[in-house]
Amino acid sequence: MRNHSKLPNIGTTIFTIMSQLANTHNAINLSQGFPNYNSDQKLTDLVNKAMNSGYNQYAPMAGNLDLRLAISNKYQRLYNNTYHPENEITVTSGATQGIYCIISAFIRPNDEVIIFKPAYDCYEPAVEVNGGGAIPIQLSAPNYKVDWNEVASKITSKTKMILINSPHNPSGTIWSKEDMLQLQKLTDNTDIIVLSDEVYEHIVFDGAQHQSACLFDGLKQRSFITASFGKTFHNTGWKIGYTCGPEALMEEFRKVHQFNVFSVHHPSQKGIADYMQDEKTYLGLNTFFQQKRDLFLSLIKDSKFKIKPSKGTYFQVLDYSDITDEYDVDFAKRLTTEFGIASIPLSVFNENNKDDKVLRFCFAKTDETLVKAAEILNKI
Repeated sequence: MRNHSKLPNIGTTIFTIMSQLANTHNAINLSQGFPNYNSDQKLTDLVNKAMNSGYNQYAPMAGNLDLRLAISNKYQRLYNNTYHPENEITVTSGATQGIYCIISAFIRPNDEVIIFKPAYDCYEPAVEVNGGGAIPIQLSAPNYKVDWNEVASKITSKTKMILINSPHNPSGTIWSKEDMLQLQKLTDNTDIIVLSDEVYEHIVFDGAQHQSACLFDGLKQRSFITASFGKTFHNTGWKIGYTCGPEALMEEFRKVHQFNVFSVHHPSQKGIADYMQDEKTYLGLNTFFQQKRDLFLSLIKDSKFKIKPSKGTYFQVLDYSDITDEYDVDFAKRLTTEFGIASIPLSVFNENNKDDKVLRFCFAKTDETLVKAAEILNKI
């Protein structure tokens, strides 16, 4: 039988490759973005309580109502702006599923989606499998600033969507209020949908404020926001997230969502809803992760890597151009096999595999792990 792949250029993700390499060589894994410590026992107990209380059948398609109410209240608390729990919030099987459903609901063959690179690797395949075309805008290290004149030049009659991500994975940068205002200005009086990936919204450093799309009225009316409880509550394996958007857009989203997963793990939803009644469960994350970032950077301050402190996410990009001129994928693999520490090369997320001689390290790890990792990096 002849197989005509819809994604002929897609192979195994770099996250799988580097994690497998780390396992094979017993290396410290700072590549894939997951904590190596447990989430709060209170949250686990609440999920168990939900199971024992009978929350073991299908949740409503849009999600457990208590959780949707908690999400709505969180937006009111953080941004003085909210989404209606009945018709503007949907619980998803992680942010990736939300992103895929948004793109599937709106992108038709020959539609164009503007994507800023380096870009998380789930974006483009979702566009391509739906027949759309990804229009890349390459951002440059070390600042990864957006050239808004270039963005304006890429908008055409085919532009259906602009996909943004702040705090940004993999670079650890954040968008400013001015960036968001520029995006609002460019999309005003258009039919362009904005997909705002905000999974790291609670991990912003040095007193900065996360500039959510919901803070800007002109953006909110055309934007979806995707978010992740896995990133927020240190349990990426649960794959629970959510999508917010105006009612008219959410109605179309749910048409795809209901036939994609219908609903997600019910006791986890109920447990998270009860856990979120204490707002400190998410308000304290900036401080928690900044302490880890600061520890990691203080430990490697005398290394040969060039350091520009991460502004958000739990990733730190390090420039190795003073160490070697190797291609970043090769260097990342050599660090894993010869030195025992795994990272992620950024070229795989760039247009034409642009190599800026930088690697991404995850610092959502125990302090003990970060100390051991720093000892290795200081010897390179």
